[in-house]
Amino acid sequence: MIKLVQLFVMIIFMISCKNMGEQKKSDMSENTADTTRMKISLAQWSFHKALQGNKMDNLDFAPKAGSMGFEGIEYVNVFFKDKATDTAYLQKMTEKANAAGVKQLLIMIDGEGYLADLDDTKRETAVQNHHKWVDAAAFLGCHSIRVNAHGEGSREQVAEAAVKGLSELADYAVTKNINVIVENHGGYSSDGTWLASVMSRIDKPNVGTLPDFGNFCVKPGKDKCDEEYDRYKGVEELMPFAKAVSAKSHDFGELGFETKTDYLRMMEIVKNAGYKGFVGVEYEGETLSEDEGVAATKKLIEKCFEQLYVPEK
Repeated sequence: MIKLVQLFVMIIFMISCKNMGEQKKSDMSENTADTTRMKISLAQWSFHKALQGNKMDNLDFAPKAGSMGFEGIEYVNVFFKDKATDTAYLQKMTEKANAAGVKQLLIMIDGEGYLADLDDTKRETAVQNHHKWVDAAAFLGCHSIRVNAHGEGSREQVAEAAVKGLSELADYAVTKNINVIVENHGGYSSDGTWLASVMSRIDKPNVGTLPDFGNFCVKPGKDKCDEEYDRYKGVEELMPFAKAVSAKSHDFGELGFETKTDYLRMMEIVKNAGYKGFVGVEYEGETLSEDEGVAATKKLIEKCFEQLYVPEK
């Protein structure tokens, strides 16, 4: 009888050891999985022609992104401008995104006033106008709203106003667990040094940047940009504050490379900054259709990933 008990205990011990070993192996497998690789999202502006031409509805965007293999989406508020406080409509957006298997990442906000307006009353109104979009982003489960640090005045005057406006908006956004991120999007914000300085002066954890590969025109001309800030320098300056990245594209050569931006060089800057979030495709070209341009940009980013994430031998 004693021998039978001893045998039973030994069997239980061996089974326990085997299960522990399998569990450790499983844990190691999870811990060694590559979680550092960036993912690719789709910016809604890529389909602005279809949306503005009533060939695509805002609610069609998430399914479209999912069908093209994207993992995340970035909305633009102008395509559902009157729905910011319509929770029934926002719920429909969420249901569409869930069904398509894409994450709702952020909303790009335009047309709500200057957050760097030198006039205190106008700036305060702009801040208040953005509150509803903070609420909408929170409802959708987004991590950020993208805003503009626009104002009219001297370089330092606008910077000071931007610090005030963005800080005030961020104080509201933090209560909703939302980031306020600024894109290089014309004016002083297209100067990497200027925008990085504004970020440093604000120094809030929920304030950051959305570096765009192409928006670095600091002196617009009549038909073209008369002076452009170095885009590689600009992205490098903005990446320490980045909470999203916009891969702007226009035209492609025969080999599939973007003609205005060295994507591999740009993506290397992004990766070297320690960024591990989503890179958003934003196609603005004229030669390819919106579908073709989006697909070409996604393919190019994937090629860059193959070069940047070489498996260790």
